[in-house]
Amino acid sequence: MLHHEKLNLKKIRIISAVSLLVGLSEAFFLYIMSSFFKLASGTENVGVFYLIAYGVILIIFLNLHKIVRKFGKSDVLVFSLVSKVAIITGLLFLPSGYLGITLVILYLIFGNLEWVMLDIILESYSIDNMSGRIRGTFLTIMNLGFLLGPFLSIEIFSKFQYFGVFLILLIINTAVLFIETNIMERAGKNLRSDLSLVSIFRKIAKRENILHIYLISFTLEFFYAVMVIYAPIYLIDLGISWKEIGIIFTIMLVPFVLFQYPVGMLADKKLGEKEMLVGAVFLMGISTLAVYFINSKSILVWSAVFFLTRVGASLIEILRDSYFYKRIDASDVDLINIFRTARPGAYIVASIVSALVIFFFSIKAVFVLLAITVFLALYPVFRLKDSK
Repeated sequence: MLHHEKLNLKKIRIISAVSLLVGLSEAFFLYIMSSFFKLASGTENVGVFYLIAYGVILIIFLNLHKIVRKFGKSDVLVFSLVSKVAIITGLLFLPSGYLGITLVILYLIFGNLEWVMLDIILESYSIDNMSGRIRGTFLTIMNLGFLLGPFLSIEIFSKFQYFGVFLILLIINTAVLFIETNIMERAGKNLRSDLSLVSIFRKIAKRENILHIYLISFTLEFFYAVMVIYAPIYLIDLGISWKEIGIIFTIMLVPFVLFQYPVGMLADKKLGEKEMLVGAVFLMGISTLAVYFINSKSILVWSAVFFLTRVGASLIEILRDSYFYKRIDASDVDLINIFRTARPGAYIVASIVSALVIFFFSIKAVFVLLAITVFLALYPVFRLKDSK
């Protein structure tokens, strides 16, 4: 499909630099968020809070093309950042009860909105034949922030509890807001047409490759949802300390920094995405299933297992983005919005299904369900038309 694109490397570099702070801020709280919900609510089954947050996010994403059309991409991005700063300020001074839970849910909502708006703005300055490299650079830098996040946050949490975590989050998000409002120019409201939600879904249904890559994306986000919500709680139940979890999660995230740019380059120049997606999905499925069978308290064992799961996930993440963005451009904000509903949709499904599994079985059984879901993604992978 032919579409208009204009490369702007300067803007791409600015967005990529900002993504380091965005990744750091997201990971800084992400892996201790479930423990916050557990502390504030007094229950281990914290999926309901993610269900509420991602239910709202899903509604926003389904209507985001209308919001962007009215206000523009940059204004929506800045609004999400201002909201995050205000929410974190509130968390610094409020107790960790249900009011605190409400603010954390709002933080999740605006954090996801910020992420998608950066995604849309990046596409405004990208071209197809560099999609893998541009996305690879963006994700690698963002994931460098993710890599630093868990270890730093758990270190700060062990010494200063949630107040220290929220204070650092306030500093990071204020810095991102300053950069966005003072360096990046306003990105426009360009949309191809005034489509209704029904029309957008019809548009996707007619483009099988978009539908199949969406299903792959949904599977990846389902994997992230289950791991983020239940992996920390599961490791704590095994008797592993927060400090040890910080080390495990830091090692776990290394593949996102090592592999995404070279794999994006391979997707652009050599192999295409389909062949590599097959191997990535299979690796992620096998290593996820292994979690169920391991009862060790060894940091090395858990680091190795989670490292392998993230090798698969990191490859799927860059190949998913590379494949999708080669088939759309920045005026397809409607398609980008729907594509990014995979995350809230997956969190909603993961929250409901995993809560039911835990009710009847145990947290451990969730990882069997997750492995089966990952293997099911092989079907849409094989149905993709290779970009090469």
